[in-house]
Amino acid sequence: MSNPEVICFGEVLWDVFPTTEVLGGAPLNVALRLQSFGVETCVVSCVGKDRKGVLAMERIAEGGVTTNWIQQTEQLATGEVLIHLSENGDASYEIPLPVAWDAITISEELINLVKQTPFFIFGSLAARSPFNRNTLQKLIGVARTKIFDVNLRTPHYNIDMVYEMMLLAEVVKMNEEELLEIAEILGGPTSGIQAQMKWLSTISKTPTLCVTRGEDGAVLFSENTFYEHSGYRVSVLDTVGAGDSFLAALVCQLLVLRKTPKEALAVACAIGAVVASKEGANCLVTKEETSNLLSINSN
Repeated sequence: MSNPEVICFGEVLWDVFPTTEVLGGAPLNVALRLQSFGVETCVVSCVGKDRKGVLAMERIAEGGVTTNWIQQTEQLATGEVLIHLSENGDASYEIPLPVAWDAITISEELINLVKQTPFFIFGSLAARSPFNRNTLQKLIGVARTKIFDVNLRTPHYNIDMVYEMMLLAEVVKMNEEELLEIAEILGGPTSGIQAQMKWLSTISKTPTLCVTRGEDGAVLFSENTFYEHSGYRVSVLDTVGAGDSFLAALVCQLLVLRKTPKEALAVACAIGAVVASKEGANCLVTKEETSNLLSINSN
């Protein structure tokens, strides 16, 4: 394996649907999608030395992502999330704790890996445990370009902690509901997505901020300029992992391939839409499917 271009830090877990179990976790979803784009990516996480941990390692390797940086523990079980889907496919989550990914251990080898890797992606859910926050703070301290994926999962966060992480990142991604909640709690504008984004970017000193809007696309604020995409109309099967694939595409297009913000946003919205039209976070997305969406009017 060559040196990775991207590190994804955080949860590896099993999404437990009413009728099936699917390997997931936002950092892993992002990593698998990036790897499918040809971007060398590794996951830093922890699984249990149990049946689901062994199976997770096998599936991750099958997806082309190295398992060299996924730790194993006998003290905690591999993570699970119970997923409940509404009639329109929106997901709600029940996330037990503590589990293996709450206990990712720092090491000199890991610090050196992060130092040498161009992009470091981390999320708010992985910082719910004090143990992980300590590990994460040390890694962020040596990381080059830090990308913060905001995932507000009640009750596994507080806004003060989320804001502190925003202060450390060059790129932040969240959804519209998360933006509204953060703005309301921190005393920002209560309406107007651009006004809220500009305010949050200013107080957190975040140069690049992206907000997803579900079927209505996304807004990107970069280099003091707004870029908007109104999304692609697809028949939604479930939204699990659509935001993760959006982030993977945005990182690939905007940061790795250095495409324009407008181009990157269009591709990210297309990838997210294709994933939302299928079952599970790590469904197959073909170039043809993405190209078909990019070739039609976004409305």
